[in-house]
Amino acid sequence: MLNASLALSPDYVIAPVRRRLFGSFVEHMGRCVYTGIHEPGHPTADEDGFRGDVLELTRELGVELVRYPGGNFVSGYRWEDGVGPVAQRPVRRELAWHSLETNEVGIDEFVRWARKADVEIMYAVNLGTRGVAEALDVHEYMNHDGGTHLSDLRRANGSEEPHGVKLWCLGNELDGPWQLGHKTAHEYGRLAAETARALRQAEPDLELVACGSSSSSMPTFGEWESTVLELAYDEVDHISLHAYYEVIDGDVDSFLASAVNMDHFIDSVVATADAVGARLKSSKKITLSFDEWNVWYMKRFQAETRTEWEVAPRVIEDQYDVTDAVVVGNLLISLLRHSDRVAVACQAQLVNVIAPIRSEPGGPAWRQTIFHPFALTSRLARGQVLRVETSSPTYSTKQFGDVPVVDAVATHDGETGDTVVFVVNRHRTEPVDLKVGLAAFGDVEVAEAWTVHDPDGSATNTETDPDRVVPKPQDTTLVDDSLLVVLPPVSWTAVRLTSTS
Repeated sequence: MLNASLALSPDYVIAPVRRRLFGSFVEHMGRCVYTGIHEPGHPTADEDGFRGDVLELTRELGVELVRYPGGNFVSGYRWEDGVGPVAQRPVRRELAWHSLETNEVGIDEFVRWARKADVEIMYAVNLGTRGVAEALDVHEYMNHDGGTHLSDLRRANGSEEPHGVKLWCLGNELDGPWQLGHKTAHEYGRLAAETARALRQAEPDLELVACGSSSSSMPTFGEWESTVLELAYDEVDHISLHAYYEVIDGDVDSFLASAVNMDHFIDSVVATADAVGARLKSSKKITLSFDEWNVWYMKRFQAETRTEWEVAPRVIEDQYDVTDAVVVGNLLISLLRHSDRVAVACQAQLVNVIAPIRSEPGGPAWRQTIFHPFALTSRLARGQVLRVETSSPTYSTKQFGDVPVVDAVATHDGETGDTVVFVVNRHRTEPVDLKVGLAAFGDVEVAEAWTVHDPDGSATNTETDPDRVVPKPQDTTLVDDSLLVVLPPVSWTAVRLTSTS
């Protein structure tokens, strides 16, 4: 058996746990909105047509924030199509995902859903085919109290109080040639700065996110961030990162180490942002918004061809297995580990489209395997993120060379005395005998311990077998101020310890 150890202390603090790390993403894409969160006539639908079963699962998932309405969708979106009497709203071609958008759900409806789900909204404005004027218009509609044309229109449409959205994305993936309104870094940086200045004139304390690279593999990565921030550094608070991971050419070993790439991506963007800040002689620190991340089998999607214009077609409804869940759990470890600089993170997406929740029209909703590490991490991670020193054997990967078998992070809540260890075993065949030193925490006991694992790494949850993969209680032992745990191969584990002194 392989052996590994973790050293941690409540004094080794990285940063507070940022609750906005547990964000999600709702885009008008596929069945995320229609038959996902919204399906009038469904047996669980409420008076606004929102599915109660999906709302319940969203709350259980522990989502704190949702990015809306896109995604690639936003770069062709006319926000005014989605307000006012539903019967009078236009149906539009949605070019990003080759579908028809009915606009049955728009800003006011989504705000009502978000309040029912108890989530903060992160709103993305269209800087692809639109610009400063439209950004100011949608802000006036959403956030101005009243007494102006657009704020009074919102009130007439049934929303008396302002929506009060504080976190705004200045466009989406405009570095990508696939994006409607694709721009050079200089073009986008100027537009982002102009839009940011205008929005701050309307509401000075908004938080604004500039578009970073849509992936670290983009040929303009690094140069894009540098140019955009040099033009908009003083005007924005965060810069975005997007990353998706999949098994490439059967290379499961590298896939299990996907968090190595996420770590490097984050560190690279931080270094670039800080270099720009140094050149500008600024004391300000730009933080990161990792507002799209997940496992996505993109090669399957790229092989799909659709010629018909449909409403809410089935698009990238990936079915996730145990291995995918372990990778998602490890990506959450990476995000927590970087909580000093990653301020926001959104798993893409919430329902049906590469999502932790699946639903069927008129039928059930269920938890995919990736639901479980997210829900447990959101529930358990409180207080401060702790730096963990890991001693682990390594294994060889094609993409990343030798990587640690074990990866971990911990949190400590000084108010409750709870300490939580999140850990993965990336090895495909070998269990790991893990020892966690706890002498710095005084007398503790194990309050709960869960593992996501299955002897069949390809096991999935389905409509007919929704609980094939669930977190299972994990055996633990406390001996001489140490926690002992045997980590199964390809597993994600969370252990909560509570103080007894």
